[in-house]
Amino acid sequence: MKFRKFVDLASLYASGGAGGNGVCSFRREKSIPRGGPDGGDGGRGGSVILKADPNENSLIGIFYAPHQRAGHGEHGKGKQMYGQAGADRILPVPCGTVVRDKETGLILGEVLEAGAEMIVAHGGRGGLGNMHWKTSTNRAPREHTPGEPGEELTLRLELKLMADAGLVGFPNAGKSSLLTRLTSAHPKIASYPFTTLNPIVGTMIFEDYSRLTVADIPGLIDGSHSGIGLGDAFLRHIERCSLLIYVIDMAGSEDRHPARDYLALTKELQLYAEDLPDRPSLIVANKMDLPGADRLLSEFFEETGKKPIPVSALTGEGIDRLKTSLFKLWQQKNRPRRRKASVRDPV
Repeated sequence: MKFRKFVDLASLYASGGAGGNGVCSFRREKSIPRGGPDGGDGGRGGSVILKADPNENSLIGIFYAPHQRAGHGEHGKGKQMYGQAGADRILPVPCGTVVRDKETGLILGEVLEAGAEMIVAHGGRGGLGNMHWKTSTNRAPREHTPGEPGEELTLRLELKLMADAGLVGFPNAGKSSLLTRLTSAHPKIASYPFTTLNPIVGTMIFEDYSRLTVADIPGLIDGSHSGIGLGDAFLRHIERCSLLIYVIDMAGSEDRHPARDYLALTKELQLYAEDLPDRPSLIVANKMDLPGADRLLSEFFEETGKKPIPVSALTGEGIDRLKTSLFKLWQQKNRPRRRKASVRDPV
């Protein structure tokens, strides 16, 4: 089975179509000796449009075809005939795509919801035919205008995954195994660090048929916010997650302690974006099936004051409790807030 390459950064050279020229033409019919001007307008040029498509999960299409041009408008014709508008170039992109000016880095816009569209390069306007210059004193105008060129922009597209919850943890903490237990996703699982090289999204379906998407973010290390390791290239995918799930390796090692791992993770998130650690979150104590995990779990509570949910992604122990807790947290996050009553409100 071949997997498509995951691409979350791509350059786009977008060029809108040029507008068609207006024409100079005069009506010539045997029975009408003074037909007058009848030159039509040129058609507008097509635009380059990004459209959010829920079936797209990567910018690979634009990555391998970065030069995109819309169709040109047709020239006007005699008998007051307008030129046909140029065809728009519609590019499907994943939901959550951010559009930046490549030179300045300025955010021009983003497409979030399925079906949302954004024009990134407008087509040029069509020129005017000589029929527009006819007056009582200018019966035979020859003025007409050419079509305008379309916009040409060099853009940088960034994908920030749209997921309800994000799994955050150090390499080899068991995030991929946990995602497999929680959802129907099947990421690569192995016993070495950095198994996951790109974000993977799975979907949880609850008894009431509500759905919650969970993203497995590649492992973070100290200094990830500044580009070390896999760097902040994947931290941006956490930005759109409304819930965070800290996955802590409770087995520990000679140079790693669960409590220090958790504190380091929250520090990295805060250095990348100050509001990230303040988002609703759960702490998952993974690998509780291994020796020494119970002792380290007690030490974790003593040092952090936090009570994680003990689970084993390998055996499935504690997964049902985790699902229930995640569902309740998600419900609280999405529960509509009641407006407080005011003294001016009618009784």
